[in-house]
Amino acid sequence: MKIFITGVAGFLGCHLAKRMLELGHSVGGNDNMIGGEKDNIPNNTKFFDIDCTDYEEMKKAIKGYDIVYHCAATAHEGLSVFSPYTITRNIYEATVSTVTAAITNKVKRFVYCSSMARYGSQKFPFTEDMLTKPQDPYGIAKVAGEDTLKLLADVHGMEWNIAVPHNIVGPNQKYDDPFRNVLSIFINRNLQGKPALIYGDGEQKRCFSYIDDCIFCLEKMAFDKNINKEIINIGPDEEAISVKNLADLIANELGFNGKPEFISDRPQEVKVATCSADKARKILNYETKTSLKDSIKYTADYIKKKGTRPFKYYLPVEIVNEKTPDAWIKKLI
Repeated sequence: MKIFITGVAGFLGCHLAKRMLELGHSVGGNDNMIGGEKDNIPNNTKFFDIDCTDYEEMKKAIKGYDIVYHCAATAHEGLSVFSPYTITRNIYEATVSTVTAAITNKVKRFVYCSSMARYGSQKFPFTEDMLTKPQDPYGIAKVAGEDTLKLLADVHGMEWNIAVPHNIVGPNQKYDDPFRNVLSIFINRNLQGKPALIYGDGEQKRCFSYIDDCIFCLEKMAFDKNINKEIINIGPDEEAISVKNLADLIANELGFNGKPEFISDRPQEVKVATCSADKARKILNYETKTSLKDSIKYTADYIKKKGTRPFKYYLPVEIVNEKTPDAWIKKLI
């Protein structure tokens, strides 16, 4: 089949492209290169250097493809409270453009990569039948994208599934981004002899999912004829860990002896965000094959091989006031 992947030069997109090519499919994809890297794109991928928000170009690019994976996103949940225009434009407007282009080209199935930001602060672990209660602009835009996809796809006869990945880690993840990817940020800093910087008290709890475990699920959500109109959490519900303990685990793995430093917290950050994987286990035969310790090792090995990098403040901070984290204003990371 012909598979189109938005954000194909990004972390999730490039791994999906690699897997689809291994399966013998024809793969194309686009990226605006805000968070992607050209050397992430697998050979034999037809690449379109265009932005998802450019509907006319997306309509041309997607022509002839059977399945669309929409992975492209400025996945900056915390930053969205202070850069709402940039973040939400690259979430909601990009989604509407891509969905419309897919329907116009009679794409058979659309797989939308959402976020557990859709849940906000609720009883955890989050389950797919919960009402969406996002508490930041990023989550709001993701939910709006979900709702628009469901409505338009149902009206115009396109199959859809919504994956809800959470905290995916592994090789090819952008590790010089000061606004997101906490595990990679900590590794990149420790390898440079710098301590982890932790927002607030470090008691925020998360689960981390290795990339290969997620790709298996996304594969089934595209090709299994019996899986349609489903919203499924993708990722483990084991090994929930506080950010503070994550920093210690990474330091131990890397042999870094310094202690983390604590800085002011980020407004609207969800304290505990863990998802149930019961539905994924039932419908997708999901299982966690890679432990958190191994996930840290594989990610660290990749960063060591590529070489540590200074952090690039490549996105604007639109709202600067007394609530804006010092880490971003003073470029502490």
